[in-house]
Amino acid sequence: MNKVNLIAKSTNSVRESFGKELAKISKKNKKIIVFDADIAGGTGAHHFRDIFKDRFIQCGIAEQNMISVAAGISTIGFIPVVTTFAVFMLRAFEQARLSIAYSNLNVKLVASHPGLDVGPDGASAQCLEDIACFRSLPNFTVISPCDSNEVELATKAITNFNGPVYMRTGRSESETFYNKKNGFKIGKGVILLNAKEFFIIGCGVTTKRSLDAAIKLRKEGFDVGVINMSTIKPIDKNLLHKISKKCKAILTVEDHSIFGGLGSSVLEALSKIKVPIYIKGLETFGESGEPRELNIKYGIDAISIEKEMKKIIKKYV
Repeated sequence: MNKVNLIAKSTNSVRESFGKELAKISKKNKKIIVFDADIAGGTGAHHFRDIFKDRFIQCGIAEQNMISVAAGISTIGFIPVVTTFAVFMLRAFEQARLSIAYSNLNVKLVASHPGLDVGPDGASAQCLEDIACFRSLPNFTVISPCDSNEVELATKAITNFNGPVYMRTGRSESETFYNKKNGFKIGKGVILLNAKEFFIIGCGVTTKRSLDAAIKLRKEGFDVGVINMSTIKPIDKNLLHKISKKCKAILTVEDHSIFGGLGSSVLEALSKIKVPIYIKGLETFGESGEPRELNIKYGIDAISIEKEMKKIIKKYV
C-alpha cells in the first residue's frame, strides 16, 4: 500500500472514547464490571457508571485493594475492567503480579494519563515505565492504541479476549486519523505507509507523529514507511521479520522510557536479524510543562522524529 488508509481529520479524547465504547458493549455483555479509584471523570469510566450503577464498584484511592478485589471477582465468571491513571497502576504492581498474572486471570487494566501527556502534573505523575513493567509480567498482553477510533476497536477486543491485559488510553484530546477498516487484532501491527528502505514504528500518541514525519520525508524523496504497533506484547514478529528483510534501518518512537518499552520489544523480536534499530523515547524523568512543549524538549514530536530519521537515512544512502 502506497497511500495512507486514513480518515478525515478530527479531534477527540481517547479516554472518553474508551468510556463510551465500554458502556456501549456492556449493554450486551452483562459480565463486564468496572472498578474505579475515585477518578472516573478522568478515565472515561463515568460513561459506564452513569448507566450501570450496579456494576460499577467504587474502591476509593486504594489501588492495591482494587486490583485484588477485581482478581477475586474474575474467578466467578465476571470480566473486571480496572481503571485509574497509569502512574497509580504501578502502586498496585505487586497485586497485578501475584493476584492477576500468576493465576492468569481475566482482568483488564486500563490506564489513562500515561507518559508526557500528563503535562503540568510533572515527573511524579508522568508514567514512563508502565509498558516495561507490565510487559515483564508473564501472561499479560500490553496494548497502546493510537487514537480514539483504535481505542474503540481495542476496547471491544480486550473484553472478548480471555486473559490479563494492560491497555493505555490518554489524557489530552488528540487527532483521530485511524481508519476502522484497518481493523484491530491483538498481536498484529498495521502498515499505515509502506516502504522498502526505512520504517518508523510508533505506538499510542507517537504513531500519528511518526506518520506526519514520514509524509514530509516522502515528499523529499525518501522511502520511509510507518507501522502502528499498538500491541507491544505479544509483538507482531511476522510483520517485523517481513519488513526487515529488505529494510535498511528502523526507528521506533514511544512516549515512554527507551528501556523495556516498544523499542526494546522490537529489538528482542529482531535480535537474530541484521537490521539497524534506533530507539527514540525518554532516558530520564520528565518535568512540568504543557504536553506539546515537553514532546519537543524530549524529541518525540513530529519535527524531531523527522530530523532523527534524516540522520539515520544519511548513514545508509
